Amino acid sequence: MKDTIKLAAVGDNCIDLYDQTGDAYPGGNPVNVAVYTVRLGGKASYTGVVGNDKYGDLMRRAVADKGVDVSHLRTEPGSTALSHVTLVDGDRVFGDYEEGVMERFRLTDGDMDFLCGHDLVVSGLWGRVENDLPRLRARGVPVAFDCADRPEDPAAETALPYVDYAFFSNDSADDGALEEILKTIHAKGPRIVVATRGEKGSLAFDGQRFYQGSIVPCQVVDTMGAGDSFIAGFLYGLMRGQEIPACMALGAENSSVTLGYAGAW
Repeated sequence: MKDTIKLAAVGDNCIDLYDQTGDAYPGGNPVNVAVYTVRLGGKASYTGVVGNDKYGDLMRRAVADKGVDVSHLRTEPGSTALSHVTLVDGDRVFGDYEEGVMERFRLTDGDMDFLCGHDLVVSGLWGRVENDLPRLRARGVPVAFDCADRPEDPAAETALPYVDYAFFSNDSADDGALEEILKTIHAKGPRIVVATRGEKGSLAFDGQRFYQGSIVPCQVVDTMGAGDSFIAGFLYGLMRGQEIPACMALGAENSSVTLGYAGAW
C-alpha cells in the first residue's frame, strides 16, 4: 500500500453561485476531487484556468487554502466560469452555465509533463482535455473520467477509449438496465466503470462481475459535490491498492461528509 498518493485533477472549475442567497462557492468536478483527495490524506494538484476577476481570485485562494497544488492554474483575461444554482428541498438545481475563459482552455506541453508526475489524472465532461487523453495513455499515466449524467456525450465518447476508470450518475434506471449501460461503457475501453445512484448507492463493473455499493445514512444539507466526493474516495482507495467493494465504501463514506454542509467544500 502506497504511503503518499498524488492525484492530478485537470479541466473545468466554476463558481457555484446560489441565486437565492447570493453565496458563491468554488467548485467544479476536477477541483472538487482534488480537494476531497487532500481531505482523505493524499496529495493533489489542480491544472486549469481562471479569469482575472474577483471569482478567479476566490477560486485560486480557496483551492490553495485546501492544500491543493495550484502551480499550474493559469489566470487569463476574462471571466471565471460560473454556474447558477438553486436549492429545492436540499437538492441542487443547476441553471445557466457561463463558461468564461474555460472555453479556451487547452493543455500545454508543460502541463502534460506536470500531469505525468502523478499517480493518476482525473478529469471530466467539461474539462476540455478529452483530445489530450491519448497522449497521457501513451505515457502510461492512469486516467479517470467523470461522464456526469451523459456517458453518451461526444466528449465522453472521445475520452472513454483512453480512460482506465469511468464514472457517471444515473438514479433512474433499474438494475437490469443499468447493468447493460455499464457493460456498454466498459466495452469502449475503461477497466472499471462505476455508476453513482444517489440514495440507491452505486454499481460498479470490472468486465467480470458487478459490485453493489450502499450509502452511508446522513443528514442531507446540500447535495453539491456528493458525486465528486464518491469519486475521490473510490480513487483514493484504488490508488492505495484496495479492492472495488472497499473503494465503493470509502466513496460512500466520503460523500456522506460532503452532504452534511452547504456548498461543495
